[in-house]
Amino acid sequence: MPDFRKALSDDKIYFFDGGYGTFLQSRGLPAGMSPEMWGLERPDVIKSVHKDYVDAGANVLTTNTFGGSRPKLGADVDVIGLNREMALIARSVAGDNVFVGGSVGPTGHFVQPLGEMTFKEMVEIYKEQITGLVEGGVDLILGETHFDLAEARAVVIAAREVCDLPVALSMTFESPAACLTGTPPATFIDTMQNMGVELMGTNCSAGPEQILEVLENMQPRLSSPLLVEANAGLPELDENRNTVFRLQPEPFAEQSAKFVDVGAKFIGGCCGTGPDHIRALRNAVDGAKWKRPLPQEDCQMVLTSRAQSVKIGFEQRGVIIGERINPTGKKQLIAELQKGQFTEAMKFAEEQIAVGAPVLDVNVGAPMVDEVETLPALVKEIFAQHSVPLSIDSTNADAVEAALWEYPGSPLVNSISGEPGRMERLGPLCKKFGAPFILLPIVGSKLPITCEEKVEVVSELLRQADEIGIPRRLIMVDALALTVSSKPMAARHCLDFIKYCREEWNLPTVLGLSNISFGLPARELLNSSFLTLCQGQGMAAFISNPNSVRLREALYANEVMLCRDPQAEQYIERYADWTPSGDGGHTGAAGGKKDEKNGADNLFDAVVKGDRGSIVALVERDLEGGRAPFEMVNEDLIPAIMEVGEKYERKEYFLPQLLQSAETLQKGFEKLKPLLEASGDVEEKATIIMATVEGDIHDIGKNIVCLMLKNHGYNVIDLGKDVPAETIVDAAEEHEAKIVGLSALMTTTMIRMEDTINLIKERNLDIKVMIGGAVITGGFCESIGADGWSTDAVAAVKVAKNLLQ
Repeated sequence: MPDFRKALSDDKIYFFDGGYGTFLQSRGLPAGMSPEMWGLERPDVIKSVHKDYVDAGANVLTTNTFGGSRPKLGADVDVIGLNREMALIARSVAGDNVFVGGSVGPTGHFVQPLGEMTFKEMVEIYKEQITGLVEGGVDLILGETHFDLAEARAVVIAAREVCDLPVALSMTFESPAACLTGTPPATFIDTMQNMGVELMGTNCSAGPEQILEVLENMQPRLSSPLLVEANAGLPELDENRNTVFRLQPEPFAEQSAKFVDVGAKFIGGCCGTGPDHIRALRNAVDGAKWKRPLPQEDCQMVLTSRAQSVKIGFEQRGVIIGERINPTGKKQLIAELQKGQFTEAMKFAEEQIAVGAPVLDVNVGAPMVDEVETLPALVKEIFAQHSVPLSIDSTNADAVEAALWEYPGSPLVNSISGEPGRMERLGPLCKKFGAPFILLPIVGSKLPITCEEKVEVVSELLRQADEIGIPRRLIMVDALALTVSSKPMAARHCLDFIKYCREEWNLPTVLGLSNISFGLPARELLNSSFLTLCQGQGMAAFISNPNSVRLREALYANEVMLCRDPQAEQYIERYADWTPSGDGGHTGAAGGKKDEKNGADNLFDAVVKGDRGSIVALVERDLEGGRAPFEMVNEDLIPAIMEVGEKYERKEYFLPQLLQSAETLQKGFEKLKPLLEASGDVEEKATIIMATVEGDIHDIGKNIVCLMLKNHGYNVIDLGKDVPAETIVDAAEEHEAKIVGLSALMTTTMIRMEDTINLIKERNLDIKVMIGGAVITGGFCESIGADGWSTDAVAAVKVAKNLLQ
């Protein structure tokens, strides 16, 4: 068997195969049929396609299992058996000279809070599929065409729980800036590298020229080999109204060869490519040598959320980790946490983000609070509304693990100490989930005071981490500030230790800043002075209250002095009008991007900000103030969701924010609906039938369109997926629908849209048809006689409105 890990580290360029969908269709795959199920019926065809790719020079074959998960195949299919059989077919062709990648595509579902599925459920789904692939003899697990970071992580976790094979993960990006759910290319890379994924990259979505910009945006911290599989150009319609990709093999190869310059080690093709494209690609790249990418930015650690990366390192801006979500000394917060309520916690989150905290520490440790249940619930609530990375803070290892199962990126774990069993319990979890952590130099009840004592404890903890195989990119050391009121040398020992960590271990340090001044007056004065000294020695982050004006002033001044604020741009922006009295200067961002969310005190803002927790209370407040329900809907709720739609179109918002706002509006409308009905003010809007066409089992996009149409007051009847044309038209007649909305994701199923249109014409019905899906174009819409088309939910609402005018 060939050794894929060896191939990952040599200087050769390797070639994946090309597309399968249109290729299989040309060999007899019926329109709308699952390629995987058809592969069981016609293994000879699958084998011949694999052979054609090997003859063309492919070094890696991908199994015919892209849709081989339980949600795609159905409950009555032997998922393990199908994946095993498809892997065995590929293996029989590959022999010992060609690698086999076990293809794992999206499930068609989102994990909570974007969807109904839990992250653990998704991991279990992928474990079933991967088990079959491993039994069939694949050399690596290949997650491809993923568009949500949480689902990509689920593939990695599942693979690690099933086998020790190398894992490759490829995402598809809607634009060079982000994927469908808002993850930038660099944040995807940061998260995958934290998880120890050995090969990562992008496929589908665009041709070679368009995909190059995505690759360039992956570069800042990239140190791993890239996999790139572009489409054969952008889709077009041929004379028979079929979607085709017209980029011919030679120009495809010429354009794709440029991927080598940005770190691509494995290159192949996606939609529209075939053996001739791979043959030409191999000729175009022949003789090129691969060089491991060198990170453009110097940082020692990166934390990520679904939408942001926060860099931590000696040459990066100092990072404030907001400490306010902590029950210590907060009676109201404790009382709410005991009841499982998060209003106060969310207020603290909003306040800290508003003043620029780039990371929030989340601690729920209090009497009569079940941390295992409450910590992950609060973490999920925060990341549903805010994009800053979080620090999971608990002495309860079970609570930390529960939170890690919910978080969609690389959170910080606070912390792993020398307490017996703590490293053994949490170290492997942090490695598995790609979660950086704080190393706390405490063993037992004795606090180390001197630099030498801290070095001794940390040295042992690092030895334990090395044995587990934890990379240093996941480790930050707590410098452990002790109060100078009782230990006068504590600050100097701390400074020595910060310097030691930097010079001897190349590890960043963090500390709880306020500890240094405990028991002394004018604490902010001491804290800000200590911050300056620590940053001078190389401290990278600090846990503190970001509301402290003096601390923020010191931080911005320090960044200028440490040459980490070019031309003092950010300092000038905030402090151009500063006065010694402290009245001047802005209170904005302190090292992170300022978040627009700062609580909602009216219905419009609640919807725009997706503040689900406040919307019902705001509705009740306005009702008590005498506002009419109909006025609230027309003047606040609908204009707000339209503003959200505009933000989505401008790429200021992505799918998570769109869904969050839509669900917020829905909660507010449900409160108002009985009052609207009682007053007779309910506006009867048109009925719209929605369905995914026969043969197509993808319905994520359609479900989002349904939600947005409901938000705009339409009566939406969702028939689900894989729906025959006759069923759609029958329902439209029965419910007197004005519009039928049809969805299709695949080029093989989009042609079934015309069946519904023809049937509506046959029955002489006055019903408009709008169509949508990733492969739909205006030309296709016109050619089949549809009345309108869109590729996203926001545009679909506008199409519906125009069709009804």
